[in-house]
Amino acid sequence: MFWLKKILSQLVMPVPFTLLCLLMALLIWRYCSKHKKVIGQLCLFLGFSTLLVFSNSYVSAALSHSLESRYSVNEIPLSFAYDENENYQCYVMVLGSGHTENNEISAVQQLSSTALARLMEGLRQLDIADRPCTLVVSGWSGGITPTPHAMIMKRAAIELGVPAESITIFPTALDTIEEAQAMKQLVGKTPFILVTSATHMPRSIKIFSQENLFPVAAPTNFISSTGYWWRFSAENLFISQRSIHEYVGMEWLKIKRFLIETFE
Repeated sequence: MFWLKKILSQLVMPVPFTLLCLLMALLIWRYCSKHKKVIGQLCLFLGFSTLLVFSNSYVSAALSHSLESRYSVNEIPLSFAYDENENYQCYVMVLGSGHTENNEISAVQQLSSTALARLMEGLRQLDIADRPCTLVVSGWSGGITPTPHAMIMKRAAIELGVPAESITIFPTALDTIEEAQAMKQLVGKTPFILVTSATHMPRSIKIFSQENLFPVAAPTNFISSTGYWWRFSAENLFISQRSIHEYVGMEWLKIKRFLIETFE
C-alpha cells in the first residue's frame, strides 16, 4: 500500500502528469490513425496547460497559502496545555524530509533544505520550552542511502548543541502515519510540539489526531510568496507540486477512513 500510494500520487502531480500527456500525444501521433490524432492534440494541450498554470506565481501562492495559513508560528511554551502545577514530560517532534548522504561533510550539510528548516524550528522550540525537552526525530533511509534519515537528523542536532541523551529517533517510520503510530507508543495522551513544514502541517495534524494524539502545531519552512501575475518559474512549479501533494494526501485520508468504516 505504501508504494502503491506513492506511485498513484505521482500521476496527479503537475510534472509527471505533463510528461505523461506529452508521451501519450507522441504515441498517438506515431501509431494511431489520422482521425484519432485529435486525442493527441488534446493530450498536448493538457500537458502544456498544466505546466503553464502551475508554474504561475499567483496559482502557486494561492495553493500554498491556503495550507500555510491554517496554523501560525508557535511562540508559546508547551506548558499552556497543562495545569500550572502538573508534572509532565516535554517532547518536540520534528518530522523528517530527506538528506543526501556524504561522509565528507557534516550531518547538518547533508540535510535537505526542508529537513534543515524543520530541525532549526525544533531547536527553537527547545529553547522556548519552560523545562528540558526530548527531541524526537524520524525517517527511514528511503531505500536509497544506508543510513536512516532519523540518524542523520540526530547527528545534525548534536552538531548544533543538543545532548545525545535528549534525542529519540524513529529510524523505521516510512511516512507520517507510521511516525504518528510510533509517537503514540512514546507519549500516549501527553501533548507534544509537532514541527513540520507549514504546507504539510494540516495533513500531519489530521493524521496525528486520528491516532488520538494531541499535537501542538509549530509550522516552519513557509514557501508561499506572491509574485507578479506574469511570472512563471520552476520554483512556482515546485511550490504548486508540494501543495497538490498535500491536498491529494488529505483526500486519500478521507477515502481510507471511508473504506475502513465501510468494511469494518
